[in-house]
Amino acid sequence: MSSGKRLTDAYQNAFRIPFDDDSKFIIFSDCHRGNNSFADDFANNRNSYFHALSHYYRNGFTYCELGDGDELWENLTFESIFEAHKDVFLLMRMFFTEGRLFRIVGNHDMVYSNQDYVEKHLYTYCDTGTEKELPLFPGINFPESLILEHKTTGQEILMVHGHQADWLHYYMWKIDRFLVRVLWRQLQIFGIGDPTSPAKNNIELNKIERRTKKWIVENNDQFTITGHTHRPRFPRPGEIPYFNDGSCVHPRSITGLEIEEGAISLVKWQVAINEEGFLKVIRIVLEGPQKLAAYQKAKHK
Repeated sequence: MSSGKRLTDAYQNAFRIPFDDDSKFIIFSDCHRGNNSFADDFANNRNSYFHALSHYYRNGFTYCELGDGDELWENLTFESIFEAHKDVFLLMRMFFTEGRLFRIVGNHDMVYSNQDYVEKHLYTYCDTGTEKELPLFPGINFPESLILEHKTTGQEILMVHGHQADWLHYYMWKIDRFLVRVLWRQLQIFGIGDPTSPAKNNIELNKIERRTKKWIVENNDQFTITGHTHRPRFPRPGEIPYFNDGSCVHPRSITGLEIEEGAISLVKWQVAINEEGFLKVIRIVLEGPQKLAAYQKAKHK
């Protein structure tokens, strides 16, 4: 099956979310939450992520996580990840209980496409203090894709992880997972990363982006947001409407996309030092805000 067919299937089977200009969304992907060990790339940015997510919760945003939220290649169980970042998951639960959390599968958490696995590991958690089973995400499911559908204009925003344009990581993820667990995770001790990652392989990264853009053009300039490559993308109006939210494992920062008041922005959260020498987490707008309507039926430059 070609990458175009995989993206078409994702579009046709997407879970649809109605929205309007009063809706607010924060879109992150590629958190790669681990077990807080030396191999946990998320650990360096967990405070920035938690602060950012708390901000979005207080301000009424809906959280869309576009795959690879949990690092289930390096880690055998979700439970070890949950215990390492329990405060993060309990904050996500607050979004979930209010109907403000949507998550999709990526190649590193592809096991979430198995609903039996999700029910067993994510519906409840064991409270270590009381040893009682408590609700976590009861009834949650992980579709392959989401579509935001504007109630008035009908504009559709497709959100996928992005591995649909990456044959190796779409079909061979079990082999990749095995190699990461037995080999690359150990080599991280010596600073050697996984060379199969598209984020560390510019040739593959460019191929994935080209395939995705080709599909967008062939499908009436379908507004599309992905993750997977870890490379933020924010096109200008008139360019191919291919957006990428980046990742939460950049050195010293996380990036994401905000949708608010009918406009989209690329933002970064990072730790900075103020004039008094105190550390604080700050939000920086990298691109935008740009009206969503500006990307309808674009003429490409």
